[in-house]
Amino acid sequence: MVDLARKILLYDKIRFLITVTGVAFAVTLVFVQVGLFEGLLANASVTIEQIDADLWVSARNTPNVDFSNTFPETFIQRVRSVPGVARADNLIVWFGRVALPSGATENAVLYAMEDFTRWNLPWQVNAGDARNLRRGKYVILDDSATKRFGKFEVGDYREFNGQRLKIIGTTGEARSFTTNPVAFLDYRVAQSLDRQSLHNRTTYILVKLAPGSDPQAMRAAIRERLPYNDVWTRAEWASRSRSYWTDNTGLGLNMIMTVFLGCLVGVVVVAQTLYTSTMEHIKEFATVKAIGGGNAEIYGIIAKQAAIAAVVGFALGAVMAYGLRPVMAGLDLKLVLTPTFSIYVFAGTLALCLGASAISFRRVASLDPALVFRG
Repeated sequence: MVDLARKILLYDKIRFLITVTGVAFAVTLVFVQVGLFEGLLANASVTIEQIDADLWVSARNTPNVDFSNTFPETFIQRVRSVPGVARADNLIVWFGRVALPSGATENAVLYAMEDFTRWNLPWQVNAGDARNLRRGKYVILDDSATKRFGKFEVGDYREFNGQRLKIIGTTGEARSFTTNPVAFLDYRVAQSLDRQSLHNRTTYILVKLAPGSDPQAMRAAIRERLPYNDVWTRAEWASRSRSYWTDNTGLGLNMIMTVFLGCLVGVVVVAQTLYTSTMEHIKEFATVKAIGGGNAEIYGIIAKQAAIAAVVGFALGAVMAYGLRPVMAGLDLKLVLTPTFSIYVFAGTLALCLGASAISFRRVASLDPALVFRG
């Protein structure tokens, strides 16, 4: 039965190639679309996951980490007074306007603290030392800024909100969902860039708990002292920041529709190919029945053809998708492809191809074995 399945499927090699190409296209589309989606969502919460904070205190109803709101910076004293808080520091996350040598301006997401290193921020320093930010009007830029700002070197100057700051280092992997470059600078310098909004104000309080402290109990205690603020665990704040973009931008729906269309193309191609192949080899199937084979054996042949198309198409699609990762990286796009996700895609590909073969099952179910004896 297996040999017959392969013989029928490979009888017309051009048709088989078209079938496999259709499956591979669908698999590649799913890999790329979902991988880019996951990459964008990872950018939306990468700083939250890298910063060594157990709890985040934000202004009430802050939607995500980039779109922050301010509150008095003195609230940090209330947080530090809570038993079980090992340390707490203010963090400013704010948008700044950067004047470029070309005369154009671009936005940057500013991260400002008094002591970066104790919070593992930035987590990948390619050049410079974040501790030097406290010494003056300095800034460390992520390498991704090259795409927006053009080439820059350590020692260059850029104007942030009208103030001239010296670039003293570069980082990697510090991205935002909005694709705006991330810049790190001293807390007081950041406040001086927008005195009207940031004077004596902050946007977040980072909290590190003492060993053995219960995060939920500590969150409740901080809420009692700051009733008009929100307090989040790291996982909750990361999830909220990601959910904002999927729920409010239509990004999730767009991804689902693209994946659905890709799967639909693959199913139609496989279904049409298998049905055409079945009709062209109807006498072979009749022969199987004539020699005592039942519908189960016929279904097995067709299912085997669908499985072969699924395996070969998935392999080609996966190779193309993984081959696109360096290309996407060169465009500053993160394509997240994990082994677990690959297993899910393979299972889905196999299931859809087997489902597509169902139309051929119905055709051979009522097949008359006497057909083999007819001219």
